[in-house]
Amino acid sequence: MTEATPTTRLTVAQALVRFLAVQYTERDGVRRRLIDATWGILGHGNVAGIGQALVEYAAVPEEEGPPGRPVMPYHQGRNEQAMVHAAVGYARQCDRLSVQAVTTSVGPGATNLVTGAALATINHLPVLLLPGDTFATRPADPVLQQLEVPYAGDVSVNDCLRPVSRYFDRITRPEALVPAALEAMRVLTDPVATGAVTLALPQDVQAEAFDWPAAFFRERVWRVRRPAADPGELAAAADAVRAARRPLVVAGGGVHHSGAEDALREFADLTRIPVASTQAGKGSLDWDHPADVGGIGHTGTATACELGRTADLVIGVGTRYTDFTTASGTLFAAPDVRFLNINIAPFDGHKLAGLPLVADARTALEALTRALAPHGHRAEPSYVTEYTDDKERWEYRVDAAYEVQDPDVRPTQPQVLGLLDEIVTADDILVNAAGSLPGDLHKLWRARSRDQYHVEYGYSCMGYEIPAAVGVGLAAPGRPVWALVGDGTYLMMPTEIVTAVQEGVPIKVVVLQNHGYASIGGLSESVGGERFGTAYRHRSGDGTFDGRPLPVDLAANAASLGMRVLRAKTVRDLRAALAEARAADTPTCVYVETETADTVSGAPPAQAWWDVPVAETATRPSAVKAREEYDRHVSTRRRHL
Repeated sequence: MTEATPTTRLTVAQALVRFLAVQYTERDGVRRRLIDATWGILGHGNVAGIGQALVEYAAVPEEEGPPGRPVMPYHQGRNEQAMVHAAVGYARQCDRLSVQAVTTSVGPGATNLVTGAALATINHLPVLLLPGDTFATRPADPVLQQLEVPYAGDVSVNDCLRPVSRYFDRITRPEALVPAALEAMRVLTDPVATGAVTLALPQDVQAEAFDWPAAFFRERVWRVRRPAADPGELAAAADAVRAARRPLVVAGGGVHHSGAEDALREFADLTRIPVASTQAGKGSLDWDHPADVGGIGHTGTATACELGRTADLVIGVGTRYTDFTTASGTLFAAPDVRFLNINIAPFDGHKLAGLPLVADARTALEALTRALAPHGHRAEPSYVTEYTDDKERWEYRVDAAYEVQDPDVRPTQPQVLGLLDEIVTADDILVNAAGSLPGDLHKLWRARSRDQYHVEYGYSCMGYEIPAAVGVGLAAPGRPVWALVGDGTYLMMPTEIVTAVQEGVPIKVVVLQNHGYASIGGLSESVGGERFGTAYRHRSGDGTFDGRPLPVDLAANAASLGMRVLRAKTVRDLRAALAEARAADTPTCVYVETETADTVSGAPPAQAWWDVPVAETATRPSAVKAREEYDRHVSTRRRHL
């Protein structure tokens, strides 16, 4: 730095906040603010650094932009993990083009970030983590909340974030912030590398002043690239599609991240190839598009799974092929099946020994459609008729699961979804992540828009739904946002109800009380676990949890956190409560106790097998029988070469 170089003297924390406020993304000519806001819980390790910087800039209007908008808006969280979930929900709703930061204290506040960071990185969703850290200058060891590691003086609890971050740095000197901040922005805006980004900030360094180059605070635009397909890979892909007799598209979350829905629809309209979807990809086509055959894999539809079993070409678009999607390597059973993988990440493009088409999903689909168009390539009419008829039969099964015979009894879980289906429009957004709901939603839900179906299933993290709904609500103001939770998930993380009330985000929380972990209970029964430890009940005389249901009142809990609560005892009550909640302009909870599926009609069972290893030796008959069933299925597992 020369004497003529203009500088600004700020603390490290103030400089970071100023820098974040002038970062932008641009894709397809549309510019957006990159770091929209900062979530925070202020405590030991960040209150005097980042906390003070946020005070400096939380009330200062921008020179340009919405009147009264601060340089760095601030959201007050209640749980560190939940703040990450809210930021992730926001980023997903913004197609990863705008993200949020999360700051915490050192110690337990920082380690609470780990679960949320893992969720973000696994799902390729960007979030900026700014945990406080122990003193860089080490004036006293150990300081409050410091982990002492006898063999390494430079380790802190923040190192737990390394394996779940796509970029990690510890800013031990002020001047190190400049390259680290630029690298952090690069990773956040990289469609391949994005995920959780962590800048650990020692508390003494946060408060240290430095003369920063003025250029550090100039507006910077990060262009989100759309790499085109290699001509050779594109030609091979087109040849593979032309040669296929039973092709099937598997649409993953990359379709949404790329904004490739229109390109996929044009591809399907031209070729009439059926389109199945992963959990992250559901909604890539509207449910009533002729080529949409619903979810695929263990939680998928009979139509999509049967097409998967007989497909000779699986065209994966923006999917990383989790074991649910592939049904643990048993679903795609045709002897000559091949895979064509359209993916922006080479790592995913080469999976299942597939033909890679490494490119942005929208760009690749448009190019592939152009390559096929001159010859008017289409799937064989008999194949189209086959999947069209199967889809129609599946929709009858959905109708049967949704059907209500008696409006004055408790609803089943599928009937709750059916009642919601009656009132929503393409504007509504459904948020879910864990329990038995993802399976029912993947099979039954009729997605009406590209972003209506927001199910986090990469990590399937209990507790994600309510905070993520707050993030989605902040990203999509004016749209009805529903958080669908079972009682198990609700008890994990209801804290951000308080935030929704404070911020005036009118989320609608539907709590389904089924007295336990319904999903794991069913899985436990199928693998010989006999539903042990999955019910929310008192202990019985033999020490097991088979007594009376626990006398918890989750509706009262939601009300105590500031929500308006509507209790529904019957189908009739629930229909009215859902309509009232949808119209509400304040956070509203609908509480309903559901009927179990073994007494009345429920969702169709799993359409494909999922590998959960079963005890190889056991004395209890349930486990012995489950192992016999496991051995039968596992014998069909294969390596695709």
